[in-house]
Amino acid sequence: SGTSCAGKIAGVGMLTAIVNVILKKSDKDEIGTFVTIVGIVVVLMMVVDMLTGVMDTGKQLFGLK
Repeated sequence: SGTSCAGKIAGVGMLTAIVNVILKKSDKDEIGTFVTIVGIVVVLMMVVDMLTGVMDTGKQLFGLK
């Protein structure tokens, strides 16, 4: 699960970088910046979801409610 999540994060980063380069070459720097911010938000949401899973596993491991 961790590897697939890392792969998804890398994929989002690569896609964001490619779109950003294309938009910069098209003189659309503002949209490129927006795409970068959206990519960061998506990755942060994925990390939060992953950390939630880690916390749930820890609770189960130690028998907490």
